[in-house]
Amino acid sequence: MKEKILETIKHYETIIVHRHVRPDPDAYGSQGGLVEILKESFPEKQIYAVGQDEPTLQYMRMLDVIEDDVYKGALVIVCDTANEERICDSRYKLGDKLIKIDHHPNEDPYGDLLWVDTTSSSCSEMIYDFYLFGKEKGLKLNDEAARLLFAGIVGDTGRFLFPSTTERTFVYAGELIHYQFSRPELFDKMYELEPNIIKLKGYVLQNFEFMQNGVASVKLTKELLEEYQARAAEASLLVSVLGDVKGIKAWVFFIEEKDQIRVRLRSKGPVINGVARRFKGGGHPLAAGASIFSWDEVEDVLNELNKVCE
Repeated sequence: MKEKILETIKHYETIIVHRHVRPDPDAYGSQGGLVEILKESFPEKQIYAVGQDEPTLQYMRMLDVIEDDVYKGALVIVCDTANEERICDSRYKLGDKLIKIDHHPNEDPYGDLLWVDTTSSSCSEMIYDFYLFGKEKGLKLNDEAARLLFAGIVGDTGRFLFPSTTERTFVYAGELIHYQFSRPELFDKMYELEPNIIKLKGYVLQNFEFMQNGVASVKLTKELLEEYQARAAEASLLVSVLGDVKGIKAWVFFIEEKDQIRVRLRSKGPVINGVARRFKGGGHPLAAGASIFSWDEVEDVLNELNKVCE
């Protein structure tokens, strides 16, 4: 499949790379890393990274703004997006051919070419693997691509703490740090928080509910977020903080937005993406997400999570 993808890339003069809505560092890292590799390798091609900007990730890269007609006859590549409905910028349908590159379970096999590797810690790890495959066939990796891919790997492995981290992950990260970028500066930007978000973190640690079967939950209403002057995307950055709680098996953040309540699920062992699927979501076995549309549904989510952890 990597051979097919590379040959397809060589065939097109315009390449547009998308990723998922509400992006994380791996979404930006895999998307931007691939774009930088392709720009370095094929300077004669027109290559773009598109989607809605996420203010908390602007340190990684700024996205391109292009007109609809750019998609005519273009190759579209979607990174780190399991479900077609989660692709950011619906214009991905306007291209000539669509490629899916992802590391989530392949429950929605969209696209003309699909490369899905659930053994990879991140989509950024897959993009680096793609570079290694193609470096004798014309692919080049620059410092900016290395910075973005390293950030994506670090983000999706929780600084190499998550079980998805493999020996291959460490090998690739070890190779990427030989490129010229500042790891301390990158880590500062990835993990520094505004004072109001630090205070919200304190609220989370003081007010989470610990229930039977090692399940914990946090509810962050719109009113609470307004009190802390926090956006829902910023609140989502805190979802891993309960991982340090002794005895916890799985936990869930309920984060209220304008039109829905985001359900952020995490686990230390029990497989929880099935719970996400029951609420029209999905994700990894130990990290998943979904949406509900009423606080009355919270109990349903918690009941399902308790069954998994029982």
